[in-house]
Amino acid sequence: MPAWLPTVAALTAGVVIGGAGAWLWQANDYSRQLAEQSADYSRQLQDLRAASGHEREQAAAAALDQIAEQQAQRRDLEERLAQQAQTHSKELHDAQQTQARLRDRLATSDLRLSVLVDAGAFAAQGCDGGVRETAGTAGLVHGAIRADLDPAHAQRIIAITDEGDRGLIALKVCQAYVRETTR
Repeated sequence: MPAWLPTVAALTAGVVIGGAGAWLWQANDYSRQLAEQSADYSRQLQDLRAASGHEREQAAAAALDQIAEQQAQRRDLEERLAQQAQTHSKELHDAQQTQARLRDRLATSDLRLSVLVDAGAFAAQGCDGGVRETAGTAGLVHGAIRADLDPAHAQRIIAITDEGDRGLIALKVCQAYVRETTR
């Protein structure tokens, strides 16, 4: 056997053992690095989950607070509108009662409607038209000539004013509703 053969065998064995050792060391080092990266990634993922979970909880809590506030505002608005509806309903009822009393008084001749007549127009025509001057000092114009209205016409006038009153009350209701809802 040649003298160089044990040296070559030792060198070959050293290279093989060194290569295998380097391979194992590198594989171990890469495994360690991968394990560290995996642990870092897991920690970051947990942090993100915790943070996003916390953020989601905060967003959900804020949304619930906003919904509760809106519900409270809606209840308040509904209460105000109900109160206004009750007030306007009472006004309408009172106006209807007043109109009913007027119609009843006109029907029983307890009340007569009259109108002021322009005395100058009658004097210019040279007649009084059968219209007498009202007695008493309760009138607005001293010595004014008034003409009584036919009860049927008076009833129609009262009906017209009743419709007008109801229309004005309905208008007030609508205006109040708009004011409350656009507040």
